[in-house]
Amino acid sequence: MENEVVRSNFIWDAIDQDLEKGRCQQVHTRFPPEPNGYLHIGHCKALVTDFGTAEKYNGLCNLRFDDTNPAKEDNEYAEGIKRDIEWLGFHWTGGLFFASDYYQRLYDIAEDFIKRGLAYVDELSADEMREYRGTLTTPGKNSPWRDRPMEESLDLFRRMKAGEFEEGRYILRAKIDMASPNINMRDPAMYRILYKEHWRTGKEWCIYPMYDFAHPLSDAFEGITFSLCSLEFENHRPLYDWFCEHAGFHKEAIVNGGVYHGPRQIEFARLNITRTVMSKRHLRRLVEENFVSGWDDPRMPTLCGMRRRGYTGSAIRSFVEQVGLAKADSTVDVQMLDACVRADMEKMPRAMAVLNPLKVVFTNVPDDWQDELPMENHPDFPEMGARNVTISKEIWIEKEDFMEEPPKKFFRLKPEGEVRLKGAYIIKCENVVKNENGEIDYVECSIDLSSRSGSEGANRKVKGTIHWVNARDCAPFEGRLYDQLMTEEWDTASPEEKKDVTRFLSPDSLIVVQGYCEHALAVAKTGDTFQFLRNGYFCMDQDSTEDHSVYNRVVSLKSSFKV
Repeated sequence: MENEVVRSNFIWDAIDQDLEKGRCQQVHTRFPPEPNGYLHIGHCKALVTDFGTAEKYNGLCNLRFDDTNPAKEDNEYAEGIKRDIEWLGFHWTGGLFFASDYYQRLYDIAEDFIKRGLAYVDELSADEMREYRGTLTTPGKNSPWRDRPMEESLDLFRRMKAGEFEEGRYILRAKIDMASPNINMRDPAMYRILYKEHWRTGKEWCIYPMYDFAHPLSDAFEGITFSLCSLEFENHRPLYDWFCEHAGFHKEAIVNGGVYHGPRQIEFARLNITRTVMSKRHLRRLVEENFVSGWDDPRMPTLCGMRRRGYTGSAIRSFVEQVGLAKADSTVDVQMLDACVRADMEKMPRAMAVLNPLKVVFTNVPDDWQDELPMENHPDFPEMGARNVTISKEIWIEKEDFMEEPPKKFFRLKPEGEVRLKGAYIIKCENVVKNENGEIDYVECSIDLSSRSGSEGANRKVKGTIHWVNARDCAPFEGRLYDQLMTEEWDTASPEEKKDVTRFLSPDSLIVVQGYCEHALAVAKTGDTFQFLRNGYFCMDQDSTEDHSVYNRVVSLKSSFKV
């Protein structure tokens, strides 16, 4: 991939060692999202690590949906996740899988665990289980049903599957160690009763495996050699290994026709970014309570929102690769992401657009005067060619490019002052026309026709150059100027304060302006991106119609952040 950051990290070092020892012959990873929401930028750390590691070692990477909770999952999310992965430039070379494909196999293993004394059916309520589990400093205590006879647990488990009991009446638990210092090992749940129709299996099942049981075994079923995941799963690793080992996958099992030593879990620090919400629960609230326009609102940290805003998949990959992999959590400045997007946008064609228009009328040319000027599409890439831009008696300029009482070093348009119009002529302000409210209606200027760009007179120098649009040959557009959704206070807020995410929404996250752009941009297509000179990079939004163009500002042009 272009601009790929090639450097080693502790995960690749560990893989190199395993390959040298012969623990595995081929690197096989997987990306295992739960289809209960849209991917956001926080997921990209795992996504790029899983797929990128497989690419580096010419290995395989599976896409597997860990669909073990039908109460929150939907095909809509699964399809959205697939689109996001492909947008980032990755492919599930190892195949597409679902945990629900393994429901029968997981059930059979659960029965086997019961028969071998490794699991039992419990009757404790959820509150009682929390009480019996203990704390980080005190051990748990055994359930009264922990020593239930194997035959009785097996019978109850089969009747659970048959739908004989209400939700919460029974639960299947692994029998490990209630005194373990690792709470995850204190007889974790394996199956619960849940009368929810599954989006893939329908009503076939009324008991569903818990994530901590289904996830490691699904990895083992698929012959995954390296389970790469975020640091929050570090304390789950002993349980991950326990399930794989007792299911027979850490004893040189035969998988896919070859010797398989089981999956190895390696954790890395998750991705945290300033002024960015990474909680699905918070994001869902923003969508459901209409604080944003949807999951693909360009202010959202979702990949579909970033794609709609105009970010590129290569910029996201570059950002994640530059952040790198570490074992300690840290927070990255959101400006680093903007810088990566800006760097990736550098080759986008240039165009002129005025966001806050002020009309300029030329007083020394006839009403029907018009000229056509060649304008380069990119100053650094002549192979991108040029376009013709017209100019007439009336043009639009930015309001901020004119001041009646400017400071000393104001080098744009001012009374009796001169500026050059980008790629065109030098003009001089002769008069300011105001309306009845005393507001500027338009500015009258003279135009020096001898100063036309490309002519002999073009060498006359003035200090300022401004962009412009022909008022008689332009296209109106709606400009959506996006900024960070969250205020800076979000970064320093306490967990208690963050429970109400709406307290930290920035009032300036979206500013809508009505502007004018070159007429040619009216025929652009959704997703087409341009650098609007001096205003930033803009991408045509899906809300655009034949009569109404909408452009999202992807990112501004300048930042003090260096990558």
